[in-house]
Amino acid sequence: MRAFVYEKERELDARQFADYLDPATTAVISIDMHRGHLDDSPECPCPAPRARDVVAPIDAFHDEVRALGGRIVHVKSTLRPDGVDDIRGIPSAWRRTFPLHIGAIPNADAHAIEGSPWTEWVTRVEPGDMRVENKRRLSAFYPTDLDFLLRNQRITTVVLDGGFTDCCVLNTAFDANNHNYRVIVLRDLVRGTDPQLEAAALTMVSLHLGLVMESQDLLTQWRGAAQTSPFSL
Repeated sequence: MRAFVYEKERELDARQFADYLDPATTAVISIDMHRGHLDDSPECPCPAPRARDVVAPIDAFHDEVRALGGRIVHVKSTLRPDGVDDIRGIPSAWRRTFPLHIGAIPNADAHAIEGSPWTEWVTRVEPGDMRVENKRRLSAFYPTDLDFLLRNQRITTVVLDGGFTDCCVLNTAFDANNHNYRVIVLRDLVRGTDPQLEAAALTMVSLHLGLVMESQDLLTQWRGAAQTSPFSL
């Protein structure tokens, strides 16, 4: 099997990672692929323009996962309309620190407001997919019911795609690891703030949290495993 360790491509013995590659105990977690990050508009409240080019590849990957009978969980950020869990309470740290790097974000207060266009999915969500729609901070586990959803289906491995690699994906990978899930991050289906931070985040995952793989390499492993252990409870 092929994986990346410290950004270097390596051939690994799949038998050593059989527990990571079992499709029967796996779910794909797709993070924050909504208009609040991806809209091509000056009004976009928390722009992640580098992630726009993975929308179609993520949709294609998800279609292949569905064809294998796999489970997909779409996670997105939403905040109460009155702002009590963010800008009118204790604001998220990024609202003060991220603009130090990219400059003022004119419409930042509108980010993730429940019921607004900014929380509309950009990647395709099918009726059989699962959704977690109350992510308030950086990790998909906090303060959502994602852990309950996964444990109730006996999921032990999570595969992450979406954005930002160095922010919400990395935070989710750390939380998943701390909750004792096996972690795979799809190198070709995540995007970071910039190439340097993206590489740094993937390097940290590869050293401390789990496997960094390309989506087609993972699908190859799953197709082989599915012959004896299909994606089913």
